[in-house]
Amino acid sequence: MQFPADLKFTKDHEWVRIEGDTATIGITDFAQSELGDIVYVDIGTIGEELAAESVFGTVEAVKTVSDLYLPLSGKISEKNPLLDGQPELVNSDPYGEGWMVRVTISDPAEVSRLMDAGAYQQLVGA
Repeated sequence: MQFPADLKFTKDHEWVRIEGDTATIGITDFAQSELGDIVYVDIGTIGEELAAESVFGTVEAVKTVSDLYLPLSGKISEKNPLLDGQPELVNSDPYGEGWMVRVTISDPAEVSRLMDAGAYQQLVGA
């Protein structure tokens, strides 16, 4: 299982890559392995301004449907267009081609509430 040191993590198993005032967000390797084969990603919040911990979409696996929670407050600026035709990228490359959304961060102070890779690894017991 991977825990990239350059990312931040949430208790809800999302990862965050911060680049300036933009956050790229996806679900962690742990989350995708728990969900199993992902068959659909539904994100209908493009252009919306959402608070941290708001639901920004859902991910559907063979076994279940799970909500996706926004780690940081901001405006959803982009969704990964590849996921419309290839949702399995979330399974095969969760930290790369399987990213879900990009957000323009509205409150940079919230970044300090996120976990580093070591803390997230402890959370999931890996």
